[in-house]
Amino acid sequence: MTQKKQRLISRRDLIKAGALAAGVGPAIIIPGRARAAKKTLKILQWVHFVPPYDEWFNKKYTKEWGDKNDTEVTVDNIGIAGISARAASEVSAQKGHDLFLFNWPPPTYEEQVVDMKDVYEEVQRKHGKPIDLGVKSTYNPKTKKYFGFSPSFTPDPVNYRQDLFSAVGMPNGPASWDDVRAGGKKIKQQFNNPVGVGLAQEIDTAMAMRTIMYSFGASEQDANGNLILNSKETLEAVKFVKALYQETMTPEVFSWDASSNNRAMIAGQISVALNAISITRTAEKENPEMSKKIQLTKALRGPVRAIGLEHVMDVYVIWKFAENIEGAKKFLIDYTTNFRQAFVAGEFYDFPCFPRTVPDLKTLIAKDPKAHPADKYKVLEDVLEWATNVGYPGYSNAAIDEIFNTWVLNVMFAKAASGAATPEEAIKEADVACKRVFAKWKAKGLV
Repeated sequence: MTQKKQRLISRRDLIKAGALAAGVGPAIIIPGRARAAKKTLKILQWVHFVPPYDEWFNKKYTKEWGDKNDTEVTVDNIGIAGISARAASEVSAQKGHDLFLFNWPPPTYEEQVVDMKDVYEEVQRKHGKPIDLGVKSTYNPKTKKYFGFSPSFTPDPVNYRQDLFSAVGMPNGPASWDDVRAGGKKIKQQFNNPVGVGLAQEIDTAMAMRTIMYSFGASEQDANGNLILNSKETLEAVKFVKALYQETMTPEVFSWDASSNNRAMIAGQISVALNAISITRTAEKENPEMSKKIQLTKALRGPVRAIGLEHVMDVYVIWKFAENIEGAKKFLIDYTTNFRQAFVAGEFYDFPCFPRTVPDLKTLIAKDPKAHPADKYKVLEDVLEWATNVGYPGYSNAAIDEIFNTWVLNVMFAKAASGAATPEEAIKEADVACKRVFAKWKAKGLV
């Protein structure tokens, strides 16, 4: 018998023996098919306000990462308004995505998610400490648990019409909230362009009202998580917003959604808006002439401080029922490591929570070929000196999250501004609601 024939018989015998030992016939053994199933990683996140980011993330980055890690990555995108309902649905079913992106801190889901401490430790080992804003948006000092992981956030600068403010003696735009009130009143009178700060039950209003509160020295809670809403500082902030509405705004702001100020600014209808750079980026594509008129300025001064919120806080959670927990953690570590790509792909919309991941950030934003002028975005280079978290000066805890998502403060400001309640009555009503929420989460041991 030749050596070739010996090899063929040996191989046939081996296959047959293995099949019989497994209790099946040799006919179902198919060469090349007997290998482990490919891993999967399911990611859910919003439809990004800067479309090129989704092009990069969905079609390039996740595909390349999947190839390197023998994993089939699927990405589902939903509108920001649907995130809360989808999260509740997945938790109810105890089934869903491995990685779930919220655009705000979600501490109310702490008991449903895995601790991200090891993810933070690994990224910190590679890239240095995260910014305080990221930690305060994802860590619970009461339970010592990282309920989420934040690779990035979106600044919330002031978008203003330079031509209109120049016409009323403010060529560099407003520097304070008093400037918005004074300049906005003149602009409305002379050009019929109102101030575009929402007073509706939506996320941009929630951010704007807190920004004004914090600049007036008011807050929902103190640094230790104690409720302090009912204060003279809050009263002054509510009175200011009432005057701002009466002198500079129109009733449309009571029914706005999260994109209303974007549309109004790009259409040339308003003088100022508190929003991310999605306004200017969209204008650059859709209305270049208007883009040249819209400029940016940093957080505005109030009586106590100049401060601004993040506009979007990117917080990923991994559900306890996720099918690929380890793969999800590795993805976050690798994504954050490569965050410079995300920063560029998103056209500077998302800023890093680990600054060393984009070491040339200031150089990039100082000269942008699409901007008018090229250094329009340079104003954001010191954003970490004025951007803060929801729940300032404390952490974004579960009580703060519920107050935010049930629009308690939005309603407080809107009732006072519209005259449906006096400022004092509106604050008292909101304080009662906040006390109830804080009591609920303290009883659960999460605050």
